[in-house]
Amino acid sequence: MIRLFDFSLAFFGLLFLSPVLLVVTIIGYFDTGSPIFMQTRMGKNKKPFTLIKFRTMSIDTKSVASHLASNSSITTLGQFLRKTKVDELPQLINVLKGEMSLVGPRPNLMSQEELIFERDDRGIYNVLPGVTGLAQINNIDMSTPKRLAETDQLMLKTMSLKTYLQLILMTIKGKGAGDAIK
Repeated sequence: MIRLFDFSLAFFGLLFLSPVLLVVTIIGYFDTGSPIFMQTRMGKNKKPFTLIKFRTMSIDTKSVASHLASNSSITTLGQFLRKTKVDELPQLINVLKGEMSLVGPRPNLMSQEELIFERDDRGIYNVLPGVTGLAQINNIDMSTPKRLAETDQLMLKTMSLKTYLQLILMTIKGKGAGDAIK
């Protein structure tokens, strides 16, 4: 049932938000010359997939977790996209493809060994990663791997349709500040 809900919301979300996606893409060309950011992330059962987002950092920024990137690498448009979470909208394509769910643990980089260990130990990779989740609305990012994995585990243990919908609504209302940047 969740997969059908994910697919439907992602499909209609992309359809309804297509004018916004188009405008951000055009502005992004003027901002960085490359408005779409794609990066290999770890999905369900540790299977790699390509995450799609709007670019918020300059093109020459090193491919590291956000909390390890410099604040100076975020563009002016990128600051706005992160604050409003619009940078996450292209992930609806990942949801349509079945690589992600709307709610779940945020997908990590393949190189985040400490986080992978903590999540592996708690069975986090048994589910699809999500666009949002309990950690995101509580400002817990990948800079605290153990805390993040514990929060992911709590979310999965207590997940219900009601919780799922609440997490989506809290995200839409702007709860959570996104990944910390040093």
